[in-house]
Amino acid sequence: METYHQIESMRARVRAWQVEGEVVGFVPTMGNLHEGHLRLVRHARRISDRVVASVFVNPTQFGPSEDFDGYPRTLEADSEQLRAEGTDALFAPPVSEVYPRGLDHVVTIHVPGLSDILCGAHRPGHFTGVATVVCKLFNMIAPDRAVFGRKDFQQYQIIRRMVADLNVPVEVIGSETARAPDGLALSSRNAYLEPAERQIAPALYRELHCIASSLKAGERDFLQLEAQGWEHLRRVGMQPDYVSIRRRDTLEEPVPDLPASQFVVLGAARLGRARLIDNIEVADL
Repeated sequence: METYHQIESMRARVRAWQVEGEVVGFVPTMGNLHEGHLRLVRHARRISDRVVASVFVNPTQFGPSEDFDGYPRTLEADSEQLRAEGTDALFAPPVSEVYPRGLDHVVTIHVPGLSDILCGAHRPGHFTGVATVVCKLFNMIAPDRAVFGRKDFQQYQIIRRMVADLNVPVEVIGSETARAPDGLALSSRNAYLEPAERQIAPALYRELHCIASSLKAGERDFLQLEAQGWEHLRRVGMQPDYVSIRRRDTLEEPVPDLPASQFVVLGAARLGRARLIDNIEVADL
């Protein structure tokens, strides 16, 4: 595996592969890798000739109360895991390479209608930082395809919209959520859970799955289902940010006459130091 820290050398390597007719897949990460990230790399490997992964802790997606400096940096361990998965290249740029004019002079990308709801309502500015850095990474690397986990479903839809509206020539692929045997979605945030909290955490997945099953069975009292989900999470010790039923492709409010396959159930809840997010697409049941 080759490692690059500068844009020009990374871009030149990708361009050389593409000139040879090879399809380049890309997996962007903030490092501190776990099995969920590695599944994205494997997905990219299946659909591409070459795979590039990035490790970059992006300062512009952290809010004022979020600890950017405390985010785990594990580049050496991340490199070993990526190498073991057959990753062809790692792009690990410093902040000064990604934001050469400093963080106060960044041209940003805001995706209206998607960025300020759900997680965006609880983390103002977060998705502007995400859309901006992903667009910059796409321009820096110029891959043919990029793979994103559907656990971060809102982020996935924001990236798809950004790519479509800005005519970015990258195909965005969604990969199935990686889960522990008890259903908990794999996440770097899970490391914050104490042992007793880890036993409670799968309740988020179970509750969203229950709501999705009710929708599939024909239930359409959206507000009642959401309220019940909220209360069930609160009772087990979580602090819900939201439990929400949305239209899968647009994240707009649902309407009763839609087929169940068009719904997605999303939730976010705080448990101790961790903020957990998850979703269930009814079409997947």
